[in-house]
Amino acid sequence: MAKWIEEFRRGWQGISEPPAVLGFGLAAVCLMLATVFRFGISHLHADVPYSAYLPAVFAAAAFGGERAGIAAAIGGAALGLLLDFGEAPRVMAALILMAVYFVVAALIILGVRRHRSLVAHHRELATELEKEQRYRELMVEELRHRLKNKLATIHAVTRQALHDYPAARTKMDGCFGALATTDDLIARTNERGCDLIELLRSELGPYGHVRFTLNGAPLFLPAKLAVSLALMFHELATNAAKYGAFSTSHGLLQVSWTVTNGMLSIVWDESGGPIITAQGKPGFGTQLLNAGLRAFDGKAEIAFLGTGLHCIMQCRIDPPPANKKAGLHPDHSSLQAGSERG
Repeated sequence: MAKWIEEFRRGWQGISEPPAVLGFGLAAVCLMLATVFRFGISHLHADVPYSAYLPAVFAAAAFGGERAGIAAAIGGAALGLLLDFGEAPRVMAALILMAVYFVVAALIILGVRRHRSLVAHHRELATELEKEQRYRELMVEELRHRLKNKLATIHAVTRQALHDYPAARTKMDGCFGALATTDDLIARTNERGCDLIELLRSELGPYGHVRFTLNGAPLFLPAKLAVSLALMFHELATNAAKYGAFSTSHGLLQVSWTVTNGMLSIVWDESGGPIITAQGKPGFGTQLLNAGLRAFDGKAEIAFLGTGLHCIMQCRIDPPPANKKAGLHPDHSSLQAGSERG
């Protein structure tokens, strides 16, 4: 019995038709039940010879396949003509009713056939989409793995080349670390980008003993912009650890951002650090800040105030995809606009 039920289930889903014997058996059972129903109804009003068999045709076609539906249609017509549970209808009326019956039965069979073909086509499309998705994920993972290996190789070569220059090697180590962290953040979103808050947390997290504040609504950054900002945040955080707010136990860093007319403005404001008495010659970090946002029609302005370093970064930011609302990525939709403290 369980095997029969499984065959009928597969037939209804359009996977495969049951064996002919099983389908014809289902048609016979449906006709028998319809005849019993017709007999019972005939005690209440005049016998209608064909209407009672239409549900039987539908059930046989839906679960037993097209052959079973045709067999049920022919059988129902024969039973409607041969059996008489009331006053015998006139011949012409019987022929008209039979014609109507066959039209309705044909529509039922065609409808079921269409349903089965659509289900089968949908299943084929779903299977192909699943294969494409698995292949895409495999390729992305392979490319990500190769990128990490290439980055590690470049890092190793750079360390070897800068063996006699420890200061430059340390700076390059930090840049490579920032790139690797950003790549991991972007990888979580299938290379689309990452959230600004998460990017700042990853860079400022190692300085957790110093208080920092992030003010702004959750904002999803495109991948290329995220990489540029990651390097800039790394340089600013490193500078703060050596000379600014992160070099003291009571220093404070506040990072805030807004988006207006497609332009992103980020303010990096330090306070509570050592008093800046003199400014040295612009180094790699300053050059990076000046050039990092040019590709995005942006710029960075640095000011050494009495309270600490003050930097404003501005650049063009593309609107988020349609499936993201207010710049939110699905993985970070729980973040609320406002202020948070590290």
